[in-house]
Amino acid sequence: MIAVKQELLAGLAAELEKRVPGAGARAAFETPKSAAHGDLASNAAMQLAKPLKLNPRQLAESLKADLMAQPVYQRWVQAIEIAGPGFINFRLQPAARQQVVREVLQAGGRYGHRAQGGQKVLVEFVSANPTGPLHVGHGRQAALGDAICHLFENQGWAVTREFYYNDAGVQIQTLALSVQARGRGFKPGDAQWPESAYNGDYIADIAADYLAGQTVAADDRSVQAAGDIEDLQAIREFAVAYLRHEQDLDLKAFEVRFDNFYLESSLYTSGRVEQAVQLLKDAGKTYEQDGALWLKSTDYGDDKDRVMRKSDGSYTYFVPDVAYHLAKWERGYARAINIQGMDHHGTIARVRAGLQAAGQGVAQGYPDYVLHTMVRVMRGGQEVKISKRAGSYVTLRDLIEWTSKDAVRFFLLSRKPDTEYVFDIDLALAKSNENPVYYVQYAHARICSVLASWGGAIDQLAQVDLSLLDSAAAQALLLKLADYPDMLLHAAQGFAPHDVAFYLRELAACYHSYYDAERILVDDEPLKLARLALVAATAQVLHNGLTVLGVSAPRKM
Repeated sequence: MIAVKQELLAGLAAELEKRVPGAGARAAFETPKSAAHGDLASNAAMQLAKPLKLNPRQLAESLKADLMAQPVYQRWVQAIEIAGPGFINFRLQPAARQQVVREVLQAGGRYGHRAQGGQKVLVEFVSANPTGPLHVGHGRQAALGDAICHLFENQGWAVTREFYYNDAGVQIQTLALSVQARGRGFKPGDAQWPESAYNGDYIADIAADYLAGQTVAADDRSVQAAGDIEDLQAIREFAVAYLRHEQDLDLKAFEVRFDNFYLESSLYTSGRVEQAVQLLKDAGKTYEQDGALWLKSTDYGDDKDRVMRKSDGSYTYFVPDVAYHLAKWERGYARAINIQGMDHHGTIARVRAGLQAAGQGVAQGYPDYVLHTMVRVMRGGQEVKISKRAGSYVTLRDLIEWTSKDAVRFFLLSRKPDTEYVFDIDLALAKSNENPVYYVQYAHARICSVLASWGGAIDQLAQVDLSLLDSAAAQALLLKLADYPDMLLHAAQGFAPHDVAFYLRELAACYHSYYDAERILVDDEPLKLARLALVAATAQVLHNGLTVLGVSAPRKM
């Protein structure tokens, strides 16, 4: 139906252009919230009524008459109705809806994709401190980031995935001291145990491997343990590499990949932090007060000016962030998206202020942020708060081992990022319609079973007679398939992979309803082939949508 929609849109644009020059470029269709209102809708009459000094309903009636005089509307549109203050609702011919089956089967895995547009985007996500295993919050961020990358790739963007390692600062020093204390034979609860130390079992594992002289390899480094418990710098380097390796394994198990790994420490060793500070000074956007260096962030909408360099000479958290995002801009990423926890909300205004104040031409509102809440884990009606390995939280590895990669991904993407999510382990394991990932995957497997029973070649279904798909159940499924491309576009624009999860549940429900209403493998050969074409197209769209979420589409369950 994509081609049909484009033809109709061109016809609408031509009529709008006749009335108001330039209006044709703004022609657009919406999908009515209720199927009773038709298949497509336009509010063009209400938009143009004021400049034309006409009543919106009168203008809508005029547009209706002129549109129905066009051959393309006569071919594909059954009726045009005017509703409310001037909405124009279009009811399509069954043949127009049926075209979507052919489009899906011909495009296959590319259905819903848009052509490459030469635009590129940098998506930064996970960015966990290398001080412990990845927790379930990192898992939500990994699922979000990967799905948003898939959405942008589907819309024709060149996407770079980046992991920013906070490998500098107090937390890394705490990690090294924790491992050193373990290496000396102390444990949590001992009088000699540092008050701020990390308590998980993983600290003991790092200490044991360090003393044994083990070698660990992460994606960007390989470190052999010195074995000297007094060499805190050597312990630090080994511990960071060890946890980098552990996090790499978790991300690979979650099937998340990255193109770049950017180290916070490199911002200092390369001089980028000092360069960023100098840019702000040279722009006259800083001042000294109480022994500290301040940024005039209120000039850019912040509620108060912010300290950049404290009286002890150390930089505050947002300064390396400014340097890092200047580097993103210099690398040619005019679009950057950061996926971070809700605790980063307070840094957005000051980072953007620093980027604007630096005077390097960075676009206002750069970068985009997607903030997510943490995840609560429930099992047997009780909240699970502690992992023995981590010491104080449930890890991503725990969640995958308790359920599955598919369940974790689908569940963590089934709500808006800024809403709290409760991960119910029992529900994730249930083989029932209440389990959303099972419900969607089962619809795909059910179709694959039907196609296997038929035994024919899918390729031949792209050319069958689709006019027999005229029942209410078939028409509802056709319309849902046609919604997929626009849903993808809006999900990308809104950084909203949860829209894909919602859509897949609705499509699965449409298929299950269709399956219950009409037998597919009937004796009537043309009817059987038409119905097989419809369900094969449904399986393809289910597969495509699950791929966006990083979830498998099993053929058997």
